[in-house]
Order: sequence, then structure tokens, then C-alpha cells
Amino acid sequence: MPEFLGNLYSWFAFIPKISLLNLVEILILSVLIYKILVWVQNTRAWILLRGGILILGFYLLASIAHFTTITWIINHMGQLALIALLIIFQPELRRALEQLGSKNIFMGLFVADSADAAEGYTDKTVNEIVRAAFDMGKVKTGALIVIERDTPLSEIERTGIEVDGIVTSQLLINIFEHNTPLHDGAVVIRGNRVAAATCYLPLSDNLTISKDLGTRHRAALGISETSDSMTVIVSEETGRVTLARDGKLTRFEDPELLRAELHVESKTDVNAGRFKFWKGRRKHERKNE
Repeated sequence: MPEFLGNLYSWFAFIPKISLLNLVEILILSVLIYKILVWVQNTRAWILLRGGILILGFYLLASIAHFTTITWIINHMGQLALIALLIIFQPELRRALEQLGSKNIFMGLFVADSADAAEGYTDKTVNEIVRAAFDMGKVKTGALIVIERDTPLSEIERTGIEVDGIVTSQLLINIFEHNTPLHDGAVVIRGNRVAAATCYLPLSDNLTISKDLGTRHRAALGISETSDSMTVIVSEETGRVTLARDGKLTRFEDPELLRAELHVESKTDVNAGRFKFWKGRRKHERKNE
């Protein structure tokens, strides 16, 4: 028996002893890594991070295949890439440092970001958006309605005024009514709620855009190029309704066609496929609405 216990101890001798101090360090590092991942997911860093993972995978394949020239180039571009990341994410890093010095830092460790709570929009929300767009088109009221999907639009939302109201055609029409405080800028829709109004969108640098299109269409293209969102545009000059997505503009003369397009891209159907546990509950909620 003593010999067996001695052998058993020798088998697990390589496992380091974990003290209370080590557990505290593990807890602190876990919280920090979690907050960094949440920050990355809620900014443009998430898109660039996926690109970085692809580059890393390509680098590993090049190393395995002994492509010495490619690996040498990537190795010597590491420092330049780090400097470029600091320049690209300067606004996000500054905002993160400001939040780090705020008084609510410890409460923020245990409170989820608002973007994490985003849910897919329902058929009722689609109907309200389409009805509002074509009603405003009839009277030539300009509008920009940005529908958030997988890419969080928290940065865009911060440029506007918080609304947090249920999406209805009446609310959207009142927001974009001429000479009202909230009519200038874009509306951001997250799930089934209007998150913010008077938001500023990045303008597209695409030189192939028709000169007949104004700032409203260029802004819609800009946000569609930097995220997977969809933007419904109502022209103030012509009253035409256009949808911007993936850097392209599609004009809709028939409300049913726009409604069908938004139904196909509804996040609710995608999430229901991923999380089957909630499928019955969401179907019941949509039926009630």
C-alpha cells in the first residue's frame, strides 16, 4: 500500500501546488480577459480580430509548409501592425481608458453591455418599418433607419440621443417630421426598439456612387460597408425608398418586396435556429405581438 501511494504521488508530482494567491490571480485575469473580449465584440475590433485570426492561420500554414519568404515578411511586419492597430483603435482605446477611470468601474464588471442584450426583430417590427418608410415617401419626408444585426452599433448610437422606444410607424414618422428636434440624422433600431435618434453615420468613400445621390444615401452606404447592418433610406427629393446593405443600394417600389427582403434577413429566424431551446418561447411571443 505505501508503495502504491508513492507511485500515485509521483504520477501527480508534475501538477503545481495552487495557493490562495494563485486563485485570486486566476480570478483577476479571467475577469480582465472577459472584459477585453466584450470590448472587442462591441467595437470594430471584432471585425479586424477575425481578419487577424485568418492571417495567423495563414502564417501557421506557411510555417508548416516552410515558406521562408512569407514567414520572414510577416515576422518583420509585426511591429508595424501593432502601431497601425494603436492608430486605428485610438478612439476606442481612449473611451476604454475613460471608462476605466470612471466611478462605476466595479459595477461595470458585472453589468452586461447593452449591445449584448440585442435580440432579433420580429415580423411586427418589419411591418412598422416598411409602413413608415412608404408613408414618409408619399409626402417626401427624408429618413435614415439603420437596423442592427450581428455587428454592434454602440459607437453609432453614442453619437445620437437615446430613445429606447418600441418600434412603431407613428414613432418613426414623428422622429423624421420636419422641424422636429430629432429629425436630423439616423435612427438605430436594435431588436424591436428604437435605440437612438439623430445618429451620425460614416460617409462612404466609394467614387462610383452616382452624383444624383445625396449625403443621406452616401451615409447609408458608409454604415453598410463597415457593418452587416441594413439601412432603409427615404429620399427627401423623390420620396423613393432604398435599402443599403453590403455596400450596395437596392431601390424598392413595392412595399411587399421590401417587407420580404427584411423578413429574409431577420435575426430572429437565425437565432431561433441556433438556440432551439428558445424557439417555442419566441414563437409564442411573436404570436402574442
